[in-house]
Amino acid sequence: MTRLLGEVERFADHLHDGRGLSDHTIRSYGADLDSLVVFAEHRLGRPGEVADLDLDLLRDWLWQGTQAGLARATLARRSASVRAFTRWLDETGRTPVDVGARLRSPKPESRLPRVLTRDQVDGLLSSLSVRADTGHPGARRDLAVVELLYGAGLRVSELVGADLGDVDLERLTVRVTGKGSRQRVVPFGVPAAEALARYRDLARPSLLSATAGSAFFVGSTGGRLGTRAVYRLVAGLLADLPGGGPAGPHALRHTAATHLLDGGADLRAVQELLGHASLGTTQIYTHVSTERLRDSYRSAHPRA
Repeated sequence: MTRLLGEVERFADHLHDGRGLSDHTIRSYGADLDSLVVFAEHRLGRPGEVADLDLDLLRDWLWQGTQAGLARATLARRSASVRAFTRWLDETGRTPVDVGARLRSPKPESRLPRVLTRDQVDGLLSSLSVRADTGHPGARRDLAVVELLYGAGLRVSELVGADLGDVDLERLTVRVTGKGSRQRVVPFGVPAAEALARYRDLARPSLLSATAGSAFFVGSTGGRLGTRAVYRLVAGLLADLPGGGPAGPHALRHTAATHLLDGGADLRAVQELLGHASLGTTQIYTHVSTERLRDSYRSAHPRA
């Protein structure tokens, strides 16, 4: 009999070697499947085997997550994780059929992303600029980070993964590696270029240690800036601003996309900028723009 835990570990190796997925996605898949292994062991009263996998077991596992209050998006990811696993088991001959092929995912909650107003962005960047004017290396870096997140609409992983040679201050572009290891070149504006130049020339050398290598953004310990540090920075900046929704770096990416569409940018151009594989993913921002227009109408029009 083949232990379920061992096959989960082999599947994780397969994801690392052959799928080009991000480390974050691989960790999420691993955590989901580890949860399935634990569930199977509790239900069976013994370590689970691959032969124990069937549609009822998978449905019960998702149902347990529902009863535990997991968000629909988390349950949908769990479903995607296990379907990828059972498909791999089938394709590699470890099971006679794909037992997860008929597993249905719950639809994710349709929540619009958090978007800052232009005044909020201006105020946020102004406060960072005042701090950077003190000459503190960390403050100069923080301003450059936020300017680039908003100015180029980057994912946080793309920002921290950028190297010195990826940032072209003459052409006002940055080369990043997005999901699926897809590379793209993204433009940014003059304010971002000025903040990036001051950080690179005046702050980065004093933050740098041998462990940073060619990393463009350097953290407080001298190595490459980490995603958690960026999350803490942005969450702290957004904590006191009005508005619901997540307060991480992705809010700046959502804001950049929405402001571009508000300003008349073409939807496909925004798709290219953000590095979305599907235009449907980008279309969420048209809904955000429409909702903002509706709110403005309701608050301003005398016959609303």
